[in-house]
Amino acid sequence: MRIRFALAASVTAATLAVVVAAPAQATEYSSALKIKGVQYDAPGRDSNNCRTGNTRDEYLTIKNYSRTTVNLKGYVVKDATGNRFAFGSNHYLEPGDYVKLRGGHGTDSDANNVVYRQNCNFLWNNDKDTIYLYKPSGAHADTHAYTKSRDDRDGNGYITFHG
Repeated sequence: MRIRFALAASVTAATLAVVVAAPAQATEYSSALKIKGVQYDAPGRDSNNCRTGNTRDEYLTIKNYSRTTVNLKGYVVKDATGNRFAFGSNHYLEPGDYVKLRGGHGTDSDANNVVYRQNCNFLWNNDKDTIYLYKPSGAHADTHAYTKSRDDRDGNGYITFHG
């Protein structure tokens, strides 16, 4: 009996050590939609000039990992400081499909998998940030924190969260 208890205690301690040692960069939620990746640092020198800037090159990719079609209307994306974007129109993601939420102005398109924020300000910080995705009900769908030094090993300004 002592051997089983000691073994169970060792396994529990080892499991706890692994859980504690894991970085706290992602929280898993039960959701069809997840953040696939983020181009948090648009290529080139940052300029939020609506006509000549590069905010369109900053984007968040959201993917439907379920087996059913999901409407993005009502989903909300936020950053760590509370900047937010709410999907106000119908945009349907088929199973396995994705959408790029881009900065800047443009025409939303189901066919081209793109929605524009209609805002030329950058949303994601270039050094670190946290991205929150909320369901229309207000429940969490997905959350990811990143830091440039830890998560962007190749320095290209893009980080993948879910494959």
